[in-house]
Amino acid sequence: MAQKAQGETVALMNEPTAPYHSAQDALRVLETVARHSGGVTDVELARQTGLGTERLTTLLRMLRREGYVEQVVDGAYVAGAALGRLGSAHGRDQALREKLQQTIDRLRDSVGAAIYISRYIDGEVHVTQCAEGPATPAVNEWVDFRSSAHASAVGKSLLGQLDLNARRDHLSRHKMARLTSRTITNERLLLSRLDAQPATVPVLDLQEYAIGTVCAAVPITAGSSVGCLALSLPVEHAHRLRRAADTLNRGATPVLLSLAI
Repeated sequence: MAQKAQGETVALMNEPTAPYHSAQDALRVLETVARHSGGVTDVELARQTGLGTERLTTLLRMLRREGYVEQVVDGAYVAGAALGRLGSAHGRDQALREKLQQTIDRLRDSVGAAIYISRYIDGEVHVTQCAEGPATPAVNEWVDFRSSAHASAVGKSLLGQLDLNARRDHLSRHKMARLTSRTITNERLLLSRLDAQPATVPVLDLQEYAIGTVCAAVPITAGSSVGCLALSLPVEHAHRLRRAADTLNRGATPVLLSLAI
């Protein structure tokens, strides 16, 4: 991990678009399964999707775990109950929220960190869901997340997905207050950092929002909706942050998939 200057946001992954590629491949598998109401074998799935055996096996394992496909007695794959619930117009919003909560609860346990889903809605930062626990406490929101986007991994991930005019509009409505000694308070510097940061690469923030907390965030944009998946850790666990961010990035695939279905 590179040494960080004041308020620097650090890129991690060598393959930043991996979750997006995985979600796209998973959608291809689901579309193929849906076309075969009587079931389809993995051999036929590989032929029709063009995916390699190892890749397909990994995707099918994830799709089974998430309840999107089921394997019947003869080994063929059929659409799972979760796919039916999300594919239904009736009650979809509630089904999506429940599915996302199940996914981030599992990710919390896997990563060993509090997990958040955030959205940029009507010009404001909103943390829409959180998975925390006794061993994985959520960050103390000592300053409203809506007014501290310049200082948080969540905020920077969301702002980084906006165009320049939208970023400037947001910053014109929210004063860039210094929350810690690491917080960027210069608008030109922040915009430069956001512009240099690839939108699909996970970012790390070290004690910019709050002393004693480190965070990572991964974009989960689906269509025109801007969102991110994030985690927080106490600073004494900072040595785990890089690995946790890698796991967070991989865990973004089922979240993206749920939003895309």
